[in-house]
Amino acid sequence: MPSHSKRGTAAAVPSAMAAPASFRWTRRVLLTLLAVFTLAPVLVMITSSLKPLRDVQQPFRWIPSGFTIRPYIDIWHTVPLGRYFINSLVVSISSTVLSVVVAILASYAVSRYRFAGRRVFTTTVLSTQMFPGILFLLPLFLLFVNIGQSTGLNLYGSRTGLILTYLTFSLPFSIWMLVGYLDSIPRDLDEAALVDGCGPVRALIQVIVPAARPGIIAVSVYSFMTAWGEVLFASVLTNEDTRTLAVGLQGYATQTDVYWNQVMAASLVVSVPVVAGFLLLQRYLVAGLTAGAVK
Repeated sequence: MPSHSKRGTAAAVPSAMAAPASFRWTRRVLLTLLAVFTLAPVLVMITSSLKPLRDVQQPFRWIPSGFTIRPYIDIWHTVPLGRYFINSLVVSISSTVLSVVVAILASYAVSRYRFAGRRVFTTTVLSTQMFPGILFLLPLFLLFVNIGQSTGLNLYGSRTGLILTYLTFSLPFSIWMLVGYLDSIPRDLDEAALVDGCGPVRALIQVIVPAARPGIIAVSVYSFMTAWGEVLFASVLTNEDTRTLAVGLQGYATQTDVYWNQVMAASLVVSVPVVAGFLLLQRYLVAGLTAGAVK
């Protein structure tokens, strides 16, 4: 008899805590509207990329009269999209790797050691995010040009200069986010590694880095997306040979016409790496962004 009463009480608790029907319907309606608002531009891109150019230039129709995959073939010939794709991959991956490596070392030092100026360092690192990026455009341009003239090291118009530029933007936020994540990892792991004979560097590589994998992945995704879609600095600090995808898409607009179907097709193609990476790493990304929020 007591067991039945306990089961009845346990079954009554979820029903008592269930959301009212009005709330559930309101949530469904709002989520549906949000999904439509989010997916409608994607549907426009897909349908426009499968139309001939003359159909795209006419009044928009959700269901086109005919489909063609020709824009997906022409995008590689109208502009050197393959070269832009390689430039974006090299710049984005290189800046991401450098940002993650430096952020791991810096955040480990800030999280595990107490030193003079620690609070000033963290505050300064985070305060750099308050300034708009356009303020640094002219100083970086002049700095790269002067370095090239005085040392012969060509940073302007090169992938190296763009990698260093993106590193300066992604690194402060990466350090700040990893510091919060490493603070949530118990220091007992460090002490256990030291007892087993590991030095600080070995403990970092073999113990802390595996434990901080969600946070590191979140930082990597943030750094990669920042570099992949950046337009302002890439349009000024690159030339025809080092141009990235975000800037190269402008090549589909000529003085006489705009190849809108190819623009849409190319936009979908260049979005594949970011979307695929996000879908594969989303569970690590969510864990990395939220782990340091609650202790």
